Amino acid sequence: MSQHAESVFVPLNIAVLTVSDTRTLDTDTSGGLLVERLQAAGHNLAARVLLKDDLYRIRAQVAQWIAEDEVQVVLITGGTGFTGRDSTPEAVACLLDKQVDGFGELFRQISVVDIGTSTIQSRALAGLANGTLVCCLPGSTNACRTGWDGILATQLDARHRPCNFVTHLKQAPACGTRG
Repeated sequence: MSQHAESVFVPLNIAVLTVSDTRTLDTDTSGGLLVERLQAAGHNLAARVLLKDDLYRIRAQVAQWIAEDEVQVVLITGGTGFTGRDSTPEAVACLLDKQVDGFGELFRQISVVDIGTSTIQSRALAGLANGTLVCCLPGSTNACRTGWDGILATQLDARHRPCNFVTHLKQAPACGTRG
């Protein structure tokens, strides 16, 4: 793809990972919201997985998606807090070729409206790895809504100017929903 924003929508293949010790796919409202939003925007759900908060399982799943040609974006919800079991940032950071520092900064800036100074405890982060955008969001449904509506909806849209992430992602064949 060129380094210039496209004038047409480009559907992306997006995998959603929920990290939780307590949720199931049926009770996963955060992952469900991300799936709903990405599909409503015209993107494809490449895969959806729920894992317990285990650093090595998270890292293995994300690494697998980064290596796959079909997956262009990985959205992770959960495991970003400060409890002993929260390990998503540690699992993901070492996989990134480049960190998108502005993602966490902007997420905290727009979150302050909803949660005030508690936003300083957000460890939201994003980065690029092998042409795949990986975004880590907190596990609350509200945080996922904030992340999608306030950042991801436009940054995953090739028509967004002056820039977006689509031009930095690997080109992938269209795919349907898996696991």
